Amino acid sequence: MTDIIEKPTQRRSETSSTSYATRPNDVSAVGVVDFADCDHCSRYPNRWSKIREHICAPAAEFMGAFILCLLGCGGNCQANLSANKSVSASPAGDAVTSNLSWAIGLALGVWISANHSGGHLNPAVTIAFATVRGFPWKKVPIYLLAQLLGALCGAGVVYATYFHAINIVEGGSNIRTIAASGNLFGTYAADYLTSVSAFFAEFIGSAMLITGIFMFTDKKNGPAPPGVVPVGIFFVLLGISSALGMNTGAALNPARDLGPRILTAMVGYGSEVFNFRNQYWLWCPILGPIFGMIVAAFFYDAMLYRGSESITNKPTEEAERHHIHSCAHRTKLHGVAETV
Repeated sequence: MTDIIEKPTQRRSETSSTSYATRPNDVSAVGVVDFADCDHCSRYPNRWSKIREHICAPAAEFMGAFILCLLGCGGNCQANLSANKSVSASPAGDAVTSNLSWAIGLALGVWISANHSGGHLNPAVTIAFATVRGFPWKKVPIYLLAQLLGALCGAGVVYATYFHAINIVEGGSNIRTIAASGNLFGTYAADYLTSVSAFFAEFIGSAMLITGIFMFTDKKNGPAPPGVVPVGIFFVLLGISSALGMNTGAALNPARDLGPRILTAMVGYGSEVFNFRNQYWLWCPILGPIFGMIVAAFFYDAMLYRGSESITNKPTEEAERHHIHSCAHRTKLHGVAETV
């Protein structure tokens, strides 16, 4: 072990009647112990570290989704609310800054959670990985709940931050409308868009996002240096939102839309946030991304990916038997050669 600070052993001297020595079980004899660097010690130096082991992944998903919606919804609010002359003398943002806020929010959210949970932050991503890449289905519910709560809380902080500006734009604290400020949190399709076109927009944007994720995490496609994946995802989302975001707001993430949408229903926007276009919230920003990512993930793996964790690369029984026989024979020959 490293970084261990021990008290020196003091021997009995002729001028002193006091004697003490470090003992193996004397906790006071140890200053700082780095258990992570020792293979012989417990991974859990205390009770909380054991609890953390079980909640670390969902906590990381919560924090990542929180950051995503904190910066994303915050960017929407700053760009749109500041356009009102009663709020700001000059606009403090536009569509570009709004898109940048979402892209930065996703990059930072992935960065903080990648090593702890995989950095999904998106129910559609989690479901796609479970469907195509063997991510455990038993973990899916807790991931989805953490992502939804993180998005809800992130939007809640933004709403509290811009509460007074929203009051000015709406015309009072008791007035809340989707057109004026509700669409800064949830996503709503443009009036000219048909239902099929709205679904298609979310389907295509989400398919592009999961393709970018698979592209940057494919070990045989580069691979990207450590820490660069969030930067790549930043550019993917920035490109999608800049090119395909006008029609539906580019939700691309069921939690990113449903969490803030629930928040708006809680703070006074009413049931209209769910009744819009015959439950638009369900079939477009939730089902659109889920189906888009599953289809794109399967296509990427079927055409390009060679990793063993994909269902498209699952070996047949004949291939497994050949592999076992071949490896066993090769291992036997290798052992004989070493003996000789």
